[in-house]
Amino acid sequence: MSMYGRTAEESAFVRTYAVTRGRTKPRHLLGLETVLDAGLGRPGPAQAEECEEILALCRERRRSVVELAGRLGRPVTAVKILVSDLLDADALVVPLTQPYADTGEGPGPSTQTLAALSAGLKRKWPDAVAYPQAG
Repeated sequence: MSMYGRTAEESAFVRTYAVTRGRTKPRHLLGLETVLDAGLGRPGPAQAEECEEILALCRERRRSVVELAGRLGRPVTAVKILVSDLLDADALVVPLTQPYADTGEGPGPSTQTLAALSAGLKRKWPDAVAYPQAG
C-alpha cells in the first residue's frame, strides 16, 4: 500500500473518531433496517455536521440506518451513534407502524391469519401436543 493510501485511510478513521467524539457504541439498539423519520426536536449545537445531513435526508422521506450510512459514506456504527444522539434530542423518531390491517376485529391479527398459522404449524409438526383452546 502506498504511503498516500495509508494516510487517506488514517484520515478517514480520525474523522470518524472525531464525528462520534470517540464513542464506539450507540445508546439505542438500532438494526440496519431500522427506519427513521424526522421528529420535532433539533440537534444540539455541538452535533456533527453529519447530523444535519441525516436530518435533511429523513425530512425528504423515511430512511433506514443502512441507507443513511451509504448516503453519508460513513461506517454503520458511526451513523448509529449519530442517530442515537438525534433520537435523544427528538430530532429523529422511529415511526410506529400498524403491523396488521384494520380488520374491524380490534388490534392484532385476524382470526383468518391465526387459523392459517395454526394449520401451517399442524402440517409442519403433526405429532405436536395440542393445547386446549380458550373458549
